[in-house]
Amino acid sequence: MVDKNMTNNDYRQHPAVSRSDLWKMKQSPAHYKYAKENPTPKTPALVFGGASHKYILERDDFESEYAVAPELNRRTKEGKEKWAEFEAQNEGKEIIKAEDFDVIKDMAAAIDENEGAKALLTGEHEVSYFWTDVDTGEECKVRPDCLSEWEGKKYIVDYKTTDSCEDGHFEHSCKKYGYKFQAGMYREGVFQNEMEEYGFAFVAQEKKPPYAVRVYICTDEFINQGLDQFRIFLGLYADCKKNDNWYGYEGKYNNVTQLLGDDYE
Repeated sequence: MVDKNMTNNDYRQHPAVSRSDLWKMKQSPAHYKYAKENPTPKTPALVFGGASHKYILERDDFESEYAVAPELNRRTKEGKEKWAEFEAQNEGKEIIKAEDFDVIKDMAAAIDENEGAKALLTGEHEVSYFWTDVDTGEECKVRPDCLSEWEGKKYIVDYKTTDSCEDGHFEHSCKKYGYKFQAGMYREGVFQNEMEEYGFAFVAQEKKPPYAVRVYICTDEFINQGLDQFRIFLGLYADCKKNDNWYGYEGKYNNVTQLLGDDYE
């Protein structure tokens, strides 16, 4: 199923298993289960990340979900009244600071100046894909940042902020945060709906001035390795769900880990 109009909140509430869900299985099923039952509250960093994604990908629709806080002295009676009026006018929206919004606009300007990044991020944004995995029967979902075409080829594109785009730094993030796994799962989700294979690209941007941008085109080997990871984690998830056994580091059969002195000197 493809839904081009689903809100991000409705997508998150849908019960199908997502990329962020499955990646927690890498640590252990117990960590996955705990995270599902104890959602992490939104931190300022997460709000900023969501706002930057929204502005860079869907600038014309930014104000439907976010509001920029006015500069007020909220310790005064007048300031408190104006703040209450602002909150009432923007009920249900995420509030971001004016200085954060200035940063987001500067980041967007840097994207606009990069021909490859701008082209890859121009297309259909935030389309929700759902499918039933044939091997496990599990319902899965993905929501690519952008579907676009560049130099005659169709791409699934994901926008990432990063500390550095220097050689090796983003590659390290790929391993730490499961970006290879994401590429494999996202391409599978799009293929199951569109019956067409897309390439995969990351547009990475540094979070500090000059907000440098770098485009990474994933090789087929990279994506296929990620698809293998998806298969492993989805199979593990299905098995744990079937048996209601969400074990931790000890493993399914209560394996014991031995510490050997010479190995840890």
